Amino acid sequence: MSPLITNPTWIFLVMLLIILLSPIVFRRLRVPHIIGLILSGVLIGEHGLNLLARDASFELFGQVGIYYIMFLAGLEMDMGSFRRYGRSGMSFGALTFAIPFAVGLAVAHWVLGMTVESSLVVSALLASHTLVAYPIVSRYGIGKHHSVVRSIIATAMATFGALLLLAVVVQTKRGGGDWLYWLTFALGIAAYVVGVAYVFPKVGRWFLRRNEDAVTQYIFVMALVFVSACLATTAGLEGLLGAFLAGLVLNRIIPHGGPLMVRIEFVGNALFVPYFLVSVGMIIDVSVIFGDTATLWLSTVIIVAAMLSKWLAAWVMQRLSGGTSADRNMMFGLTNSHAAGALAIVMIGTQPDVQLMNTQMLNATVLLILVSCVVSGMATGRAARRLALQTTETATNRGSYHGKCLTAYAYPQTVDRLTQLGIMLRNPNIPDSLMGLAIAMDSDPDDALLARGQANLEKARAIAAAANVTMSTMSRVSSNVAAAIVHTMREVDAGEVVMGLHETEDGRPAGRLGVISQSVLAATHREVILTRLLMPLGTVRRIVVAVPPQAEYEVGFYKWLEHLCRIGEQTGQVMRFHTLGDTGYYIKEYMETHHPAVRMELMIEQGFGKLMVRLPSEVNADHLLVLVSSRPGFISHTPAMNTLPAVIARSFANTNVVLLFPDQWGDPHETLSVFAPNGQSVTQRQMLFEQWLTHLK
Repeated sequence: MSPLITNPTWIFLVMLLIILLSPIVFRRLRVPHIIGLILSGVLIGEHGLNLLARDASFELFGQVGIYYIMFLAGLEMDMGSFRRYGRSGMSFGALTFAIPFAVGLAVAHWVLGMTVESSLVVSALLASHTLVAYPIVSRYGIGKHHSVVRSIIATAMATFGALLLLAVVVQTKRGGGDWLYWLTFALGIAAYVVGVAYVFPKVGRWFLRRNEDAVTQYIFVMALVFVSACLATTAGLEGLLGAFLAGLVLNRIIPHGGPLMVRIEFVGNALFVPYFLVSVGMIIDVSVIFGDTATLWLSTVIIVAAMLSKWLAAWVMQRLSGGTSADRNMMFGLTNSHAAGALAIVMIGTQPDVQLMNTQMLNATVLLILVSCVVSGMATGRAARRLALQTTETATNRGSYHGKCLTAYAYPQTVDRLTQLGIMLRNPNIPDSLMGLAIAMDSDPDDALLARGQANLEKARAIAAAANVTMSTMSRVSSNVAAAIVHTMREVDAGEVVMGLHETEDGRPAGRLGVISQSVLAATHREVILTRLLMPLGTVRRIVVAVPPQAEYEVGFYKWLEHLCRIGEQTGQVMRFHTLGDTGYYIKEYMETHHPAVRMELMIEQGFGKLMVRLPSEVNADHLLVLVSSRPGFISHTPAMNTLPAVIARSFANTNVVLLFPDQWGDPHETLSVFAPNGQSVTQRQMLFEQWLTHLK
């Protein structure tokens, strides 16, 4: 019987209405939206109202959807958390594979009376699972939670193990699979993994540095995903594993929360993932429950065995890790749903040259997909709400530092990089925390600078909007640029200002601070960030931070450290701190407490001047160098800091550089009062230290 709707325009309209209305309707019923999409597929499919046929378009978009889910799971994974919870994730992967495998083998062979080969295929089917409920995790913003990270690692392990087991059984059934075949198979997988892990990051960084067009970057990333999926298929694996590996290796070159990341998530969640969920629902025939008692019995046994074994694996992992019931429910919810992997296994098992499964087992698998996805969505939704409440504290939500991150624009060619840096530095827990500023001189006769400033602000606002960040902007006309910046900081309560580092007319570092920068530093005690970025921040390979002695005595110490940690979290790169004295221990303690997932290396130096001499040999062109400086007259200031602009021009002209002046206590006129008339003070450090202690009290 042909479907009622065959016109492509009407088909796409029906799908858009389902994607639009299902989340709205089922949200009111307190049901996760993914269940609504699956049930909508049941309703419109050939086993329901027969409105649409599950044709090649649904198979294509559905395949892209499951690749998207696996790709996003790898892309959004926090690599610091991956290393931190990697061992426990692998343990959970072994549990969520071994327990369903053992239960499935016993149930299929002794309860259902299947052969050993068919029982092994059933056990592989139960051991595998698909991250159907992962979009729920993304919506709650808990992708870095340890139970989620463990579940993602476990998914990769369990799916790989199940598909590998299936390949062994099928090859044995077909009469092939000698030692040479398995040796070639193992070498092919190893070559594929090593090749993708080595080549993709290099190619990705090279391309993204040279092409900043939004559409071009998105198409390039998606091309890499499908190249990885095709290579995985060639190596004998499933394409969804290739998409997951692509997400892992591209994780560090696509900043979390950046414009490219937002575009990838938006397109997937708006179109491809819903198409996959609807296409899953379209293959489900609910009438099987009432039509055939044998199929009903088989379905009941398979569903109970699958869900019980996955819950048991999550329970054992909870006990071993000392987690809460919400952790257990999250792990169960994410690993309980059977969809793409189960379909692939049952389709292979029913092939004529294999014949390890019959039509009844196919129908039972379809019902398993329906029930497991519904239960998985509900369990994940409830656990996600609980975990989101547990991990969000009032103090954290309020933000460590109030006020906007002010970004001052002057030249069109620096707008993109300055905005990206501002997006990373801003406090995401404070609404409207990013602001752009453009200043024109009132002596500009034809308002050319004013027009250029407004164009810069429009461009910055568009870049921020692409990252789903609201940027407020302000255009000023003044006779003094530095005074306009400082007055704006006071008016809007900006906690820091981001500016470009002074350059010569040919675009090289000038070797000295510009007049505007010096004036801003002299007029405000708040954090000033001077930057010169030669490539997108997401493509840097390492962040090197040079910290002066006694930096921990400055009131802005933890503020700039928090800013750098935000960059480290979003880029996923190693942060190497070069410190003196006890400063490194304060940095290490703060990061282990507040940002344990950020990778850090601590190097203890003998002197700041010696460090500046040795540092050029350690910093490459694709690194980000952060030089923490200080205003004259404060505790952490050293004479070597006066030469930092010259050092940048001489040794780091081709390096991404951030020259950072931290918050320092007191207004400028108060700071100057501690100096003796001749510009020196014997008790200067002691007085500032006492002021700092008083401020803390």
